Amino acid sequence: MFGFLETENSRFQSPPLSEAAFLLDFDGTLVDASPLSESVSIPPDLPGVLTRLRAACGDALAVISRRPIAQIDQFLGDIPFAVAGEHGVTIRHRPGGPVEHAALPVLPQVWLNQARDLVGTLPGTRLEHVAGGLVLHYRAAPEAAQTLHAAVSGWVRDSKGAFRLVAGKMAWEVRATGLDKGYAVTLLMENVPFLGRKPVYVGDDATDEDGVEAARRLGGVGLRIGADFPTPEVFRAWLAFLADGH
Repeated sequence: MFGFLETENSRFQSPPLSEAAFLLDFDGTLVDASPLSESVSIPPDLPGVLTRLRAACGDALAVISRRPIAQIDQFLGDIPFAVAGEHGVTIRHRPGGPVEHAALPVLPQVWLNQARDLVGTLPGTRLEHVAGGLVLHYRAAPEAAQTLHAAVSGWVRDSKGAFRLVAGKMAWEVRATGLDKGYAVTLLMENVPFLGRKPVYVGDDATDEDGVEAARRLGGVGLRIGADFPTPEVFRAWLAFLADGH
C-alpha cells in the first residue's frame, strides 16, 4: 500500500509500508509545538495510530527527538520500536535494549557561565543545558535574538569545528559537530527492523534538516511540517490514513 500525498507545496509517494521505515520527530511533528516542554498534550488517538503503523511496517518505527529518551518513554511508552534522544546523542535500538551514548566533546564551562550571565540580563530568555551542548531560547523575548546570536557565534567560532550553531524555533543551539538527527537516522537504518527499508523522516524545524537529508541520501523521503504538511494535525491524519490501510 502506498501513501500518496499532494498539497499546495508537495507531491510525493511514500514507499509501501512493507518497504518503509518511519523515523519521526516528536515536538511540533507528532504533537503540537508548545512553548513549555512540560505542557505537551498527547492527542487521544495518537498512541493507537502509532501502534497500528508500527504493526503495518514490521516494527520499523522510531522517534528521534531533542528530548531525552526517558521523556519520550513517559509520553509514548514502548510504542516506538526505537528511540533516539538528544538529537542522536543517545539511541535505544529496540524496546528494553541498552541505551547507547555517543562520545561527546567537553562543553566549556566558561560558555555555560557566560550563557547564565547573559540570560540573566535579558528578561524572557532561557538557558537549556543539553547533552553535549546548550540552547538559548528567546521565544518570550524576540528582540534578544541578535544579542544571543552574537554570543553563541563567538563560542562556536572559538571551538574550531568541535561545535556548530543550529537555528531552532526561537532558539539558538550549540551542538557537537556530527551528532545530529541525521547521525541518528543513519545508525538506526543499519539495524533490523530498519535495515533494507526506505526511511521516511518527518520533522518541523531547522534541527530536523540533518534527518531530512540523511533520509533522502539513503533513498528515502524527508518531509517537513509547514512545507509538506501544514500542521501536525494534518500529518497525524496522514499517518492514520497509512496505518489503517487506505
